[in-house]
Amino acid sequence: MARHRGNGVANSSASSFQPQNSHDNTNPPSTAHNWEVEKNRSKDFYDDGTMTFFWRAHRILVLFVFSLVLIYVALFEKQNDDVSHNTKRGLFACLMAFSLFGVIVSPDGPFRRPHPALWRFLFCLSIVYELALVFLLFQTAGDARALMKHIDPELGVPLPEKDYGGSCVIYDESNPEDPFHNIWDKMDGFVTVHFFGWWLKTLVLRDYWLCIVISIMFEVLEYTLEHQLPNFSECWWDHWIMDALVCNGLGIYLGMKTLNYLSMKRYHWRGMWNIPTYRGKLTRILKQFTPYVWMDFEWKPISSLGRWFGMLGVISMFLLAELNTFYLKFVLFIPPPHFLCLGRLVLFLFWGSVAMRETFQFMDDPSCGKIGPQSWLIAAIIVTELLVELKFDWDTMTQPLPQHMAVLWVAGLVLLLLWTVWHFYLQRLLWHADQKLESKKNGEKSVSPRPSNLRHRVKHAD
Repeated sequence: MARHRGNGVANSSASSFQPQNSHDNTNPPSTAHNWEVEKNRSKDFYDDGTMTFFWRAHRILVLFVFSLVLIYVALFEKQNDDVSHNTKRGLFACLMAFSLFGVIVSPDGPFRRPHPALWRFLFCLSIVYELALVFLLFQTAGDARALMKHIDPELGVPLPEKDYGGSCVIYDESNPEDPFHNIWDKMDGFVTVHFFGWWLKTLVLRDYWLCIVISIMFEVLEYTLEHQLPNFSECWWDHWIMDALVCNGLGIYLGMKTLNYLSMKRYHWRGMWNIPTYRGKLTRILKQFTPYVWMDFEWKPISSLGRWFGMLGVISMFLLAELNTFYLKFVLFIPPPHFLCLGRLVLFLFWGSVAMRETFQFMDDPSCGKIGPQSWLIAAIIVTELLVELKFDWDTMTQPLPQHMAVLWVAGLVLLLLWTVWHFYLQRLLWHADQKLESKKNGEKSVSPRPSNLRHRVKHAD
């Protein structure tokens, strides 16, 4: 079989990288410029264009099965007089019905593996989560915590916050039996979460320096806010050695190695019936849970003022989402090991993956005029979570910063502003002045084009 590179596809597929509509099984018309094709042109990619049963629309079949389930519940299921039980089942059924409707009618996102329907379902869950946050926002703190008991009777109880500071002596001579007890005491489940979390975050962000900046900035935020949340109070070596260097650093390193593998990997796809051996069919089933093709993110933050502000926005929202993880469980009395906390982290991983892909296309694709739906929704979720935290514990959230941290942040923001003005405005004006002076000296009437790194464009495309 001939191998196709870049945007090569079989004749049965109009364009391998154009998003396919799984509802009507038709490809959108080709355009003069296809950003996705251009970004993936260097990939070793092939798709024979096979459309199996699971990739076709089945709205009538789904409606039939959905109706059968409702008929069974309404006519054949034994009734239960427990109001609480019926209320919970009814709310769960509404959630499933809404998600089913969303999976059927919502458009496909940028990801298609293992199946676009999964990503549509996750998008619907993000809508449900945002609606739940809006509902909580209209409750009092006490009522919201009481509502948590309907999910788990053990919730709604104030949490004991662990202080990771205390004694910061690495080698305690006064304890000869275990002189490193301070280190072992601070090595809990969060060490594993830090490592694997940053491995996965690197796959989401797909940029080494962006990961490093966010990792360091979060440690600075922990220093800044340790007077509000006790578990932000850590020893210096816990911040910079165990967290930033060891756990986060190793996670980012492993993530970058994984990115290199995914970027260079061969992506050849054939339909199940086109594979002759059972072993090949089994391998094809397993590969369904791997990426369809891998796109590299070239953020280029200083290529234009628009991209610079865009990257600052991405970093800010990412850090705010990280902080919400701690503050939300603090104000709602949800212990860290609870399935609600873990479930939120897992969902944010999937939502964030789609949101980053949409954000990158919005910043890089000249033909993309609006931000993607998942990006918009996850930004709304992050803001709503912050508002819930502010409303439920205003006193904690508004405790003033320590003077030395306030001075540090003001100085940092001023330096950031000055550098932005210098790089995107003053440097360009000085270059123009130098060009005019050079033209007068040489008697030239025209000025040579500006260097590409000084072009001021809101959109940038390769």
